[in-house]
Parts: sequence; structure tokens; C-alpha cells
Amino acid sequence: MARVPKGAAPELVVAAFEQGFNTLWRRTHVTLGDVTLFAVVDRVLRNASDQFPLLAALQMEDGTGVQFRQLRQRVKPEDGEQLRQGMRATLVQFLTVIGNLTAEVLTPALHEELAKVRLEDLAAGRDRPQQRSPATQNRESGGAER
Repeated sequence: MARVPKGAAPELVVAAFEQGFNTLWRRTHVTLGDVTLFAVVDRVLRNASDQFPLLAALQMEDGTGVQFRQLRQRVKPEDGEQLRQGMRATLVQFLTVIGNLTAEVLTPALHEELAKVRLEDLAAGRDRPQQRSPATQNRESGGAER
């Protein structure tokens, strides 16, 4: 993500990654449902962790989505560049797989949602990623369940 400065603290990079990924999750969950979205995300996370071992800390949990807790706990100041590259590769692959799966129907909306994630808000402590998962948030807001 070009919007996350190279010198950004790893904690801020993880917060941006979590916020961005959760935004994409919520938007795609409405259309694809649990089973398809879990399969896509599982594949993307496996590929990402093969290339960026630090990302192996990201875990899928049934009914809750991707958990960033372990990544936040493990990240060190020297992990900044690997984390930035891994975040970018993961988001690009997720968008690519979803685009291929939906014949690019969702792609413009996903890019629009991702563009709304503001690094300035994360840095100022506003709009922090919530502890509730995207799947839980979707259920609470009356979103589609499949």
C-alpha cells in the first residue's frame, strides 16, 4: 500500500493492514458468504505466509474471520519492511482472487472501500480496528449469512 509510509512503525502498519483487510472482508462477505470467503482468505493467507513468514501469525477462526492478535504481539521494529511488503502482497492477491471469482464485478467497490481507510485516523487513534471480527460485526448489523 503506497499510503503507508516506509518509515511507519510496525504497529501502525499492522493497524492499517487489519483495518483494510476487515473492510474488504465486510464488503465481500455480504456477496460471497462464509464458506466461499473463508476458502478464499485461507488460500490467500497460506500463500502470503509462504512468501512472508511473519504473516503466519494471521489465523482464520471459524465464525470470526482473520485474527491479527498474534501478529500484533509478534511484530518487532525490524519487521517493518517485511510487514509492509506482506501487507501489500496479501491485499493484492485477495483483490485478484475476488476479481477473478466475480468477473471483476466487486473490484471497483472493493477499491473504493479500501480507499476510505485513512492512515491519519489510525495514527490519531480514531477508527482503530475493533476487537470484534468482521463476521461478528456483519451478523450484528443484520448482514447476510450463508
